[in-house]
Amino acid sequence: MTDDSTRPLAVFDLDNTLADTAHRQHFLEGKPRDWNGFFAAAPQDPPLAEGIALVLESAKECEIRYLTGRPERCRRDTLEWLTAQGLPEGRVYMRRNDDRRPARRTKLEILRRLARTREIRVLVDDDELVCEDAERAGFTVVRARWTAPSAALKEAQEREGRT
Repeated sequence: MTDDSTRPLAVFDLDNTLADTAHRQHFLEGKPRDWNGFFAAAPQDPPLAEGIALVLESAKECEIRYLTGRPERCRRDTLEWLTAQGLPEGRVYMRRNDDRRPARRTKLEILRRLARTREIRVLVDDDELVCEDAERAGFTVVRARWTAPSAALKEAQEREGRT
């Protein structure tokens, strides 16, 4: 992995930004939600062409970082998925397995930490609340609007702190 501290960072979310989670949304629709099934199906996520193109284009000028609400227990599957898609290497920031804070809090915390020592050129994310908070904090944001929004996933991101 390269770490050229002179290059700005481009930070990308995974679910519904680079990876299409539509095929596993059904795991979140029941009560209780089937989180094990939801995350176990992640390696079969099809790539999202718009997100993949944007990360590849961004890598020409920026060092890539991945920022996801997925729990740490999904790291191996996540790294294998990124490699299988031919995506640039980059550090992956994941939620601790026991962290249930809203995605907008956990992600903004990491962005602020990164910004202390590096320029963040852009954050690309599908979560509107994450995007709004990042913009309020002064970050440049690209909203990943190339998938249909999922009410179950939105609730999981904000209320349950699961992804």
